[in-house]
Amino acid sequence: MTTLSYIELETRPDPDAAVIWLHGLGASGHDFEPIVPELRLPKEAGIRFIFPHAPTLPVTINGGMHMPAWYDIKAMDIDRTVDEEQLLQSAEAIGELIEQEIKRGIDSKRIIVAGFSQGGAVAYQVGLSYPQPLAGILGLSTYFATSKSIQVSEQNREVPIRIYHGTHDPIVPESLGRQSYLNMQNLGYNVSYETYPMDHSVCLEEILDIGKFITENLKLA
Repeated sequence: MTTLSYIELETRPDPDAAVIWLHGLGASGHDFEPIVPELRLPKEAGIRFIFPHAPTLPVTINGGMHMPAWYDIKAMDIDRTVDEEQLLQSAEAIGELIEQEIKRGIDSKRIIVAGFSQGGAVAYQVGLSYPQPLAGILGLSTYFATSKSIQVSEQNREVPIRIYHGTHDPIVPESLGRQSYLNMQNLGYNVSYETYPMDHSVCLEEILDIGKFITENLKLA
């Protein structure tokens, strides 16, 4: 049983693939639920979308206010000072969701992990360290918070990774997205990087590109 509550959306009965999509700080699983129809996936695609809700935590940079958060952010410095223990706990909880989908009959090679902002940092951690091969990792307007400490999985050395970032992002500067890309390149990963003229958000062009990534890496076309 997973420790996280979540929203579940299936594009057709008996799906054979899954996308686990993590929201950002202060949001909820409902954040990206409306995007699914806009991805323009093939009509015959059978995908179970899982949108988990982060736990409620006090967040230091917001004056200790309690809000949905995958981990505490202690300082908004150049690399972000984060509570890595909490991040790893969140990654473990997402790992439980992956395991749940495998038990429900989804091959790990047909599971994509995606995350926006804070959720993306967790997606990187769980995706690159997961002990079974995954179909892909999507990082949206995010950063590689555990780049110096992650214990990578050899099973996901070839996992496709796509990073998307806004060039006008005032919350997670584009430099952090690009640094994530360079860090993953240095680690030898199959990673690509795209930018869009937007702030800390998503845009239609990006949504369509996400749909193409899902279609390609779940071999839906």
